[in-house]
Amino acid sequence: MEGPNPIYFFTALVILLSSISSGAGAARPQKGNSEEFIRTSCSNTTYPKLCYTSLSTHANFIQTSPKLLARAALSVALNNTRFTSAVMIRLSHSHGLSPREAAAMRDCVEEVADSVDELRNSMAEMTQIKGTNFDLMMGDIQTWVSAALTDDDTCTDGFSGSAMAGKLKSTVRGRIVKVAQLTSNALALINGYASTFRG
Repeated sequence: MEGPNPIYFFTALVILLSSISSGAGAARPQKGNSEEFIRTSCSNTTYPKLCYTSLSTHANFIQTSPKLLARAALSVALNNTRFTSAVMIRLSHSHGLSPREAAAMRDCVEEVADSVDELRNSMAEMTQIKGTNFDLMMGDIQTWVSAALTDDDTCTDGFSGSAMAGKLKSTVRGRIVKVAQLTSNALALINGYASTFRG
């Protein structure tokens, strides 16, 4: 009895490798299209570079869907705001805070917690949005995200002025500014999705 034909196995291997290679090649343009879609969409936001870097890693999920892009942007803003909320709580318990710093931190903790709630509500609504009640639900989402952005601004207002200086001010403002920028970008992409759907 003869053994397996080596030419048969070589041919099968070539066919297998060709199919894997062509399959990988077919996937690349899709990701490329998605990344280009994200880049183009982000160009309409206030912070396009941050928008692209924060969302390009989600290209496989987003594909070229305005809805999934808006959802991803909202999710990124929510996750960053949750993390920042935990940091603000920890900083508020720091030793050696002046009375004004302590008051500003208490206000900031409250504002960022409100922002988390508003973004969480927006995310829940976004996952359930349907054509039949699109305008009503989208209006709620836009209102909540706008309110979250206002809360971020209110937090940083507490650390304005020359009397508030030093590491605490720079730490708080640095973190809140990034969260506000991500939230602003999310709102712009949500507005873009709304106009696409309605258009």
